[in-house]
Amino acid sequence: QVQLMESGGGSVQAGGSLRLSCAGSGFRDNDYCLAWFRQVPGKEREGVGSIYIVNIRNDPFYESSVKGRFTISRDKDKNIMYLTMDNLKTEDTGMYYCAARRFGCPYLSSTFFSFWGQGTQVTVSS
Repeated sequence: QVQLMESGGGSVQAGGSLRLSCAGSGFRDNDYCLAWFRQVPGKEREGVGSIYIVNIRNDPFYESSVKGRFTISRDKDKNIMYLTMDNLKTEDTGMYYCAARRFGCPYLSSTFFSFWGQGTQVTVSS
C-alpha cells in the first residue's frame, strides 16, 4: 500500500519561497505518476503539477497558474518528491497534497489519483 506524507508548509509573505516535501513508501515499481494538488475551503482540489517517474527524462508537467514559479523534483534514492515554490502569491494559499497513481500520468484531476497524503498548509500573506 502506497503511503505519502507531506511536510514543509508554513506562512510566508508574497514574493517569498517555500519547499514542500512528499515522502513516499510502498511503491511496487517505478510505474507511478506523482502529483501535487492544492485546495482552499469551498473550492475543488486543483492540480499543481505532476511527474511520471518511469519517464526517463522525468519532465514534470505544471498547470499554467504555477508554471515558471514552481518546480517539481525528486530524490529517487530517498523516495521523496519536492515542490519548490518561488515568487509566491496570496492566491497560492491552500492545503497542499501529494498524490500518486499507477500506470501513467493522465489529466491532472484528483479523481484519477488513488493515493493521498494528509496535506500541509501553505499561507501566503500580502
